[in-house]
Amino acid sequence: MSFKHLFCRALSAAPGRLHFAAHSHHLWPDASFAGHIEAWEDAARLADHKWDRVFGEVFPEAQQHIARELALPDPASIAFSPNTHDFLVRIVSALPMERPRVLASDGEFHSFRRQSLRWHEAGRIELTTVPLERLAQTAASGDFDLIFASQVQFNSGRVLPDLPDLAALSRPEGPWLVIDGYHGFMATPTDLSGIADRAFYLSGGYKYAMAGEGACFLHAPPGFGPRPEVTGWYAAFDDLAARQSGVGYAPDGRRFLGSTFDPSGIYRFNAVRRVLDDQGLDTAAISAHCDRLKQRFLDAAPFPGLSLLSQPEARFLAFQGAEAPALYERLTARGAVTDLRGDVLRIGFGLYQDDADVDALVALARQTG
Repeated sequence: MSFKHLFCRALSAAPGRLHFAAHSHHLWPDASFAGHIEAWEDAARLADHKWDRVFGEVFPEAQQHIARELALPDPASIAFSPNTHDFLVRIVSALPMERPRVLASDGEFHSFRRQSLRWHEAGRIELTTVPLERLAQTAASGDFDLIFASQVQFNSGRVLPDLPDLAALSRPEGPWLVIDGYHGFMATPTDLSGIADRAFYLSGGYKYAMAGEGACFLHAPPGFGPRPEVTGWYAAFDDLAARQSGVGYAPDGRRFLGSTFDPSGIYRFNAVRRVLDDQGLDTAAISAHCDRLKQRFLDAAPFPGLSLLSQPEARFLAFQGAEAPALYERLTARGAVTDLRGDVLRIGFGLYQDDADVDALVALARQTG
C-alpha cells in the first residue's frame, strides 16, 4: 500500500530523490503546509492577540494529541519549546543540589552529550556514562541525582531496557529520570501511563511526528522541579502564579516554559495529527507499514559486509562495518539520501516510501564502482 498522496509537495519538489533518512529529517506531509499557512494567517489576522489563540486552542490541541499518543493521564503536564536542549538546561537548573551527579548512557545524542561534557568540564555537574546495558544496574547504586537515557539510541537503534526499574528509582528529591524519546515518539507505540508520575519525557516534531523544527515538548511529572532556575516569562502565564510573591510558576508542565518563540511548528504538528487521524494512521499502523518495508530491505540482503545493530523497535536500520563510509558515498552520488555516523550506515523508513522505493535502493546498493 502507498501513502505517497499525503506527501505530494515534498516528493514533487525533488522528483529524482530517493529519501531514506526519515530518522534524520522526515519529509513533511502536505498537511504541514496547511498548518504553516494557518499560523501565518493567525498572525496576520490576530496580530498581538494571536497568543490568546495559541495558548487557548493551539497548545491545548497539541497537548491532547501527545497525551493520547503516550497514554499520559494529564495533558497539562506537557510544555513546548523550540528544541529539547532548552528543556535539558531547565531540568538541570531545577535540580535541588549544587553539583548534580548525572548518569547517562554512552550513546546519547549531541544535544545532551555536548552540553553535559561542557558542564562536567566546568564543574557544574559530575558526569558518569556507561553502556546502555549497564545503565539500570549502575543507577541502582543510588549515587546519582539525574539519570538520562534515550528511549531508542540515535546512532545504533538500540532500545532502552529496564525502563520500569529505572522509573522506580525516581523521586522528587532525586534521582530524576529523563527519557529522550526523539527516536521513539511516533516511531513505536509508547505507553507511559505506568511511569508518568516518575519520569520526564522529551521529544519533538522533527523526526517521526513529521512536523519539522520548532515543535519540541516535555512531559514533566508533578512535583518534580517546581521552580526551574533557568526560566522564561511564559512559565508564569497563569493567574494564580502571577499572584505569588517573588518569582511565580505555573503549577503544571508550563513551569518549564521559556519565552517568546515561533509557534508555527505546533500548528504543523496539529495539522499532521489531524490528517493521520482522518486516515486511520496511528503509530501502530505507520510502524506496520515501515516494518514491512524494513523486512523487504533486509530480505534482499544488500549489505553482506555490514553487521545489523538496530533492534526491531527502531524505525531505522543501522549497519556497521568498515565499508559503510564508501557505501554511503556511492548511494549519495546516485541520489539516495541515507545517513552515516562513523562506521554506521543508517537507513530510515517512513510513510512516503513504498515497495518500489525499497527495490530501487537495493538495486543502487548492489551496484559497484
